[in-house]
Amino acid sequence: MGLIVKKTEFKFPVGYHDFHKDQVFNYQMNRWYSMGYARMEDMKEAATNIENFADWKREMLKQAEKAASDDRMINAAFYYRAAEFYLLYNDPEKETLYDKFSELFYQAFADDEIERFKVPFEDSFLPIMKITGETNKAGENKGTIVLHGGFDSFIEEFYSWMRYFADHGYDVVAFEGPGQGAARKKHGLPFNWQWEKPTAAILDYFHLDDVTWLGISMGGWLCFRAAAFEPRIKRVIASGIAYDYMKFPNYFAQQLGKLFFHHFRNYSNKVSLKQIEKGGVDGWSISNLMYITDKKTPMEAFDVAEQMNAENIHSELVKQDVLILTGREDHFIPFKMHSMQVKALTNASSVTARVFTQEDQAQNHCQVGNIGLALGTMLKWIESVV
Repeated sequence: MGLIVKKTEFKFPVGYHDFHKDQVFNYQMNRWYSMGYARMEDMKEAATNIENFADWKREMLKQAEKAASDDRMINAAFYYRAAEFYLLYNDPEKETLYDKFSELFYQAFADDEIERFKVPFEDSFLPIMKITGETNKAGENKGTIVLHGGFDSFIEEFYSWMRYFADHGYDVVAFEGPGQGAARKKHGLPFNWQWEKPTAAILDYFHLDDVTWLGISMGGWLCFRAAAFEPRIKRVIASGIAYDYMKFPNYFAQQLGKLFFHHFRNYSNKVSLKQIEKGGVDGWSISNLMYITDKKTPMEAFDVAEQMNAENIHSELVKQDVLILTGREDHFIPFKMHSMQVKALTNASSVTARVFTQEDQAQNHCQVGNIGLALGTMLKWIESVV
């Protein structure tokens, strides 16, 4: 099964599969498969030999090399990306595997008329991918959609999404902000939660003043922060919303965390570094937070993450039309965040909230399992509010 591509067209398979017994690995396999970049048989084969992060890297590299030898460059590119995914913050191969992914990605889609830009930003640059939408008989298209990811994504991962919107008549601009992808790896920009700053740079550069803004995963928090301060954003879509990262645990755990993070920092650093050494999703999350923020200790990285809260998102300043897409069984973000975010948008022009369930096969984080349904929902909503 897997990928079916006709140059500019993707088919999004429906279904969330049990590739691996551990959700740490299973979700990522479903992620690449659901977005149209991996083959089911490759994921099944790799899963049989994976028990830890070292196994993951080895098996994904094996699949990448096999795909490349078979001239399946899309598969190969994303298997190199998968191999890079769980590398820790201080692993020198993070950049070399990224380079391999990027090289093969743009080779695979060399005929697809992808435009690439480097937008000046704070004495550095923001990487951009842009594709032009299909036009009507009068040579017009429907407008512009700007999208970005969040905690762990590269803009190239959303190419299938971009192509979907372009095929339906929209120009699509995807960018990596500070801390993301090549903005971090190649241009040295550490993460900054004040997302209105890169947002303004993108809008200025492309002379945009009436856009639909799509934030994915942690980008769901970032897109509301951007919209709160940027009136050139007219419509906001958040796929996967966090609202306040400090309120994920229950109240008791929140208070205990504050005590240790602020008053027992040395101890908390040691425990966090041990978690990273041990492996597992918690250790990887700490490692990736250190990497994107470019901090030397876990607690310094946490200081940045702590700012991604209900106060700093400024939901009350969001005046645009809003669409929120949430998976009922999102294993990254507690479902309580959904209603908290909806209720906080007190001044939005309109708020449409869609919760996806097992029946939709889109109950997971960012609707992995039924990306086609999520994109169709976004498209229908955009056309209803323009």
